[in-house]
Amino acid sequence: MSNTLILICDDQQSVHETIGEYLKIEGMDYISAYDGLDALKKAKTIKPDLILLDLMMPKIFGTDVCKEIRKNSDVPIIMLTAKSETIDKIIGLELGADDYIAKPFSPREVVTRIRTVLRRTSNVSKLSNCVKYEDLEINLDSHEVYVKGELLKITPKEIKIFYMLASNAGNILNREHILSEVWGYDYFGDTRVVDTQIKRLRKKLPTDDLKWEIKSIYGVGYKFEVS
Repeated sequence: MSNTLILICDDQQSVHETIGEYLKIEGMDYISAYDGLDALKKAKTIKPDLILLDLMMPKIFGTDVCKEIRKNSDVPIIMLTAKSETIDKIIGLELGADDYIAKPFSPREVVTRIRTVLRRTSNVSKLSNCVKYEDLEINLDSHEVYVKGELLKITPKEIKIFYMLASNAGNILNREHILSEVWGYDYFGDTRVVDTQIKRLRKKLPTDDLKWEIKSIYGVGYKFEVS
């Protein structure tokens, strides 16, 4: 993990100091942001390897920061929050976070989760991956999706799910499998985040004259079907 740079976004100085010390022990560097505006600025200009993002940030909430980052970046994000309710966790993950840690937490736990997420994301989509059908092209390397020649605005998570379905045309993929492949095998989350991502993806797709579709298989999962 040498030369790994972590962006810590939290309004509490103690969080930066305690986590920062453990990161240094692990050979990682870090930079700090104490409000949402600064977090967005540093995420775009410095391009860290991973972002620790507090949910309740001053100026701009962490959820909005995460949503904005995910418009054009797949940088790993771990959400930090004082809340532990399931609904808050689901909201964070639906917006594109890779993991979620509820306060209070131990710095050692945070660093362990950082290493796990970095290891997981570094092994995803390293090969040249592109799948094509009539009026559809999904390119994981460039993070681009074209439908009928038009470039769609799709988030990195949506692209991964779309590619996964399209490259397994005709096969039913259950929610648990999609969750483990896209969020990581060692992530134990709520499968409803998969439903939400696919629902948002479908809204961005044309509804007429397509030779393919994403079908819901009741009680199981989803299937990419070519007509």
